[in-house]
Amino acid sequence: MTPASADAAPAVPPLRVAIVTHVVDRNDGQGRVNHEIVAAALAAGCEVTLVASQVAAMWREHPRVRWHAVPEARLPSALLRYQAFAVASGWWLARHRRQFDIVHVNGFITWAHADVNTAHFVHHGWLHSGYYPYRLSGGAHALYQWVYTRLNARLERMAFRRARAVVAVSPRIVAELRATGVPVDGIEVIPNGVDTAEFAPGKVCRARFRLPAGVPLLLFAGDLRTPRKNLDTVLAALAQVPEPVALAVAGSAEGSPYPQRARELGLADRVHFLGHVADMPTLMRSCDALVFPSRYEPMGLVVLEAMASGMAVLTARSTGAAGLVPDGAGIVLDDPDDAVALAAAIRRFTADPGALRRMGQVGRAAMLAQGWDAMGQHYLQLYRRLAVRPVPTRSQETDMTLKGETQ
Repeated sequence: MTPASADAAPAVPPLRVAIVTHVVDRNDGQGRVNHEIVAAALAAGCEVTLVASQVAAMWREHPRVRWHAVPEARLPSALLRYQAFAVASGWWLARHRRQFDIVHVNGFITWAHADVNTAHFVHHGWLHSGYYPYRLSGGAHALYQWVYTRLNARLERMAFRRARAVVAVSPRIVAELRATGVPVDGIEVIPNGVDTAEFAPGKVCRARFRLPAGVPLLLFAGDLRTPRKNLDTVLAALAQVPEPVALAVAGSAEGSPYPQRARELGLADRVHFLGHVADMPTLMRSCDALVFPSRYEPMGLVVLEAMASGMAVLTARSTGAAGLVPDGAGIVLDDPDDAVALAAAIRRFTADPGALRRMGQVGRAAMLAQGWDAMGQHYLQLYRRLAVRPVPTRSQETDMTLKGETQ
């Protein structure tokens, strides 16, 4: 044995990470974040266990990825399905907790204790945002949403307060987490990343989406079943803007009131409902600007993707990603419901194509430093810091009750 080999430090065992989430897939919003964390963890030599219902094929087949499948429960509402997942994943983790150095969850998704909890959405913040629309007297749907939000706010508060570290995906979430009782020294801010190779300026392909050529074209993307995304104000603003400005809407319109609202406003020929769009990068390259004044959005990845694509952005301060829009990359409104101000901003956007291009260039330059790799490295640094501290005791692992934590 040589002196060098005798003095060599013992090999450090790989970090064992469990990630609890419904979906791990690059084509899902929150699922994309977890997908990129998995990629960073594996590149760093970690062993990864996914406690999830859906996992991309590339991870199912990876030799250092273990998938504990939690089947999607066939129950009549999201509230009950999510509770079924929380119970099933919680019991499994209670039995296997000592196999992991780090357990990473997302909001209230499981009854198990976690080391890291990422706050993608804070129901307490949405409830008290000033834009929450549901009331007890609003009928069956409103009653369900009222119960859903309040129950999730209570359960999230419990989950956030008992995690060893809570990650806020945008600066605005920090205040919302503190309002739920999370101490500021327990919060890490790690903004979501963006794929600057996939979302990049390029060839315009409007014909592929049956969109009009030669006219200023705005893009709205989001869930059309909820008023939170605020398409109603976008339509009201567009009605104040003269032709030929048009709007492309990406998102399933099934059960949505907005196609009918567009017809009522005389916008049927100017608003193009595209349904679910699988190829968002090409769609973004084919539009001139993103209009996304969401009433409540903890992050808003679509804003980062639009800037990476070289688009000017028009958003509101109620969107978390607004804090990541640099000066000169777009317009940030104070009030997402101010249709007059939104219409004025749209007219300003569409009046000067050269200014739009310059805004897109500013946003693109900023996003080049906001890649997924950078986000993944921040999570790995957090994992390593926490892994040197003791893991929860057995009694903590099997505690499946609220005790006094939600009081």
